[in-house]
Amino acid sequence: MFTIEHIQAAASKIKSGSDFPKFIKEIKELGVKRNDVYVSNGLSIYFDDEDNAQQMSPDEYPTFVINEEASAGKLEHALKVHQQGETDYISFCKQAADAGIEKWVTDLDEMTCTYLDAEGNELVKETIPTV
Repeated sequence: MFTIEHIQAAASKIKSGSDFPKFIKEIKELGVKRNDVYVSNGLSIYFDDEDNAQQMSPDEYPTFVINEEASAGKLEHALKVHQQGETDYISFCKQAADAGIEKWVTDLDEMTCTYLDAEGNELVKETIPTV
């Protein structure tokens, strides 16, 4: 069973969006099956294969207001620049909030990351590259 300390150790290695696949590989090896991240407050919930959950919130995270008008185009642009290492995590979260993203769900069995608006509609679903 993974612990929040294990997750924090893996997260400490992330410098930009380009490091996300390595982070996912590491937490998958720890036994994480799903990760839900809430954009407004940074809450991350990590689930194992029995749906047991561990919660973690960043120490320093601004509160973001989620745009009521969701935009897949804005999100796709934010993802592109973040994955190229041009933005840090907080900047990406701010852009995701502006794009109307309430949360994203990472499925480590499917190796996908799905971005959802406040009504639970899927805006973008990406396949996570393997490393």
